[in-house]
Parts: sequence; C-alpha cells; structure tokens
Amino acid sequence: MNQVPKKKTRLPINGVLLLDKPVGWSSNDALIKTKRLLNAIKAGHTGTLDPFATGLLPLCFGEATKFSADLLDADKTYQTVVHLGVTTTTGDTEGEVLEQHEVTVTVPQIEQVLEQYRGDILQVPPMYSALKRDGKALYEYAREGITLEREARPVTIHMLEFVAYEAPFLTLN
Repeated sequence: MNQVPKKKTRLPINGVLLLDKPVGWSSNDALIKTKRLLNAIKAGHTGTLDPFATGLLPLCFGEATKFSADLLDADKTYQTVVHLGVTTTTGDTEGEVLEQHEVTVTVPQIEQVLEQYRGDILQVPPMYSALKRDGKALYEYAREGITLEREARPVTIHMLEFVAYEAPFLTLN
C-alpha cells in the first residue's frame, strides 16, 4: 500500500538571523536554504548582496519580517576591493572583460576622486542590479540585451575611506 508522505509542518520561528553569506549564493539562495533548514513558515531578507559578495545578511523570520523593510532602508557598511583599469560587460567581477588598461594613479589622486563621492550624490543604478522595473530586476533586462533608461537617484555616502592600494587593486570602506 502506497502512503502519501506527510508534509512537514512549518515552524512559527520569529526573529532575525545574522548570516555570513558565502560567495556563490545570491541573497535569495541564502534565504531559501536557511528557511528550509529551519523549516520556518515565513522569512525575508533585508537587502541584496551579489553572489560574488560575502558579508552579513540579516534574515528575518515570522514577526520580524514586519520590520524587514526598515532594515532594507537602513544605512549599510561595505568593504570593497576595486580592480582598477578593467571594464567588464556587467560592471563587476562576473562580466566578460571588455577593456584592460595599465593603472598609474597615485594615492593623492585616488583621495581626490574619492572626495567627489562623499556626502549626498546622484547615482544612476547599473543595469546589472536587483532594482526592479515593472516587477522585473534590471539585471534580467540586461541579460536579455535590453538597456533601459534609468533616473539618477539621491544617495548619501556617510563615509568613504581609503584603506589600501596595491596597483591595480584598491581597497575601500
């Protein structure tokens, strides 16, 4: 006699889990895997980290999902390593290299450029981003070869610190 397997009862877990997201997982991958592991009823993440990025990704469960939008809009801190002199199809490490140039900048020149990005600035979102247009992420359009017009958005950079420079790699906080 064949028995239908019992569906696992999901658990009413409430709270925030601070996950150190590994390279290779999208934020949604991390959410789905963690939700399954905990067998939680309801879950959401508080922002998007690219699959190539690592770092702290707060995941909200149950009642905590009610304030996940507040965390999504909260200030965040990043550390990045910039590969100067390389242009890719996606503007990040995942794209194909289009151009490569020798880098001959000095630390004072770098500091001068960084000053332009501190405070209130206008930023045009890249096509390879998770921002949505008509319910679809911009990166989905980009992968289809479609480039959409994007409005510059106000962004505040509270802190932009030079950490290290070993040409062609620049580390910033």
